[in-house]
Amino acid sequence: MNARSVFSVFLVLLFLLITAGCTQTKAPATQTPTAIETVTGAPMPVPTTLLSLTPGPTQTLPEIWSLDVQVQGNGEAINPLIIVNCQGGKGLNFIQQIDVKVTRSDGVVETDAITKPLFKGKEVSLPITSQMGNVNRVEVWATTPQGDKVKIFDDYVPFRTYSP
Repeated sequence: MNARSVFSVFLVLLFLLITAGCTQTKAPATQTPTAIETVTGAPMPVPTTLLSLTPGPTQTLPEIWSLDVQVQGNGEAINPLIIVNCQGGKGLNFIQQIDVKVTRSDGVVETDAITKPLFKGKEVSLPITSQMGNVNRVEVWATTPQGDKVKIFDDYVPFRTYSP
């Protein structure tokens, strides 16, 4: 190939490149301004949700999505934690996520999630209070393949347990 033919191919490609963006037939859409609503009068109170420290009912996952979780305190008074551990089950490949919520007696709510890929031994740790007794409520939800959340655990978990 000689230099003249390479140069002509280059010019044709350059012309095509330049004209490629100029073939738009539809005019760009213009944004319509939105009206801003003004409110006069007294401000509306924001509803507050009360934190419940009382465990509620749980559900059972279908057999094909069964999943076992272990929930326990680490027993350390200096750094008290709740550890939620995935223990396996038929649903390891199907369950999308395991959500964990800890409601402490001081009103603080801690949340975290165990995300895919799920496997035996995968865990999450959340801080709790080191007060004695049942003061840390732990809730665990499993997200099904359809996106539904099923509460599989809801109970008090102390930071330390004593064996007799």
